[in-house]
Amino acid sequence: MIAYVTVGADDIARAKRFYSAFLPALGYGLKEGPEGLSYALPVPPGQPVALPDFYVKPTFDGRPASAGNGAMTAFEARSQKQVRTLHAAALAAGGSDEGQPGFRASYGPHFYVGYTRDPQGNKIALFSCDPNDPGRDG
Repeated sequence: MIAYVTVGADDIARAKRFYSAFLPALGYGLKEGPEGLSYALPVPPGQPVALPDFYVKPTFDGRPASAGNGAMTAFEARSQKQVRTLHAAALAAGGSDEGQPGFRASYGPHFYVGYTRDPQGNKIALFSCDPNDPGRDG
């Protein structure tokens, strides 16, 4: 199981504006500190931690942050409508479009996804596989 994902950012305020445009709608809470941003899902009392956490931090070596070539983090939305809404919010908050929300022929009939890049260039997918939403072929 993946415990956490970390992306680097040179401008934490700009990264916060971007990620806070959609992660709270997916249930993530934010804790800020001198080490950066920590987004985590809530943990009801007596329940195990809901993983993975998502961290946005300055680089440890002090060199400029860079996006991984071929790396992507995907967040699951509740519906196709939420994918569209959150994709638009991410773009309005400083992200760039990497693929408008829709179906992709190489994925299953209910996999609906939109892609964006954060201000640092990290690729983010917002997707839904809700079988109650219309499928690609229907």
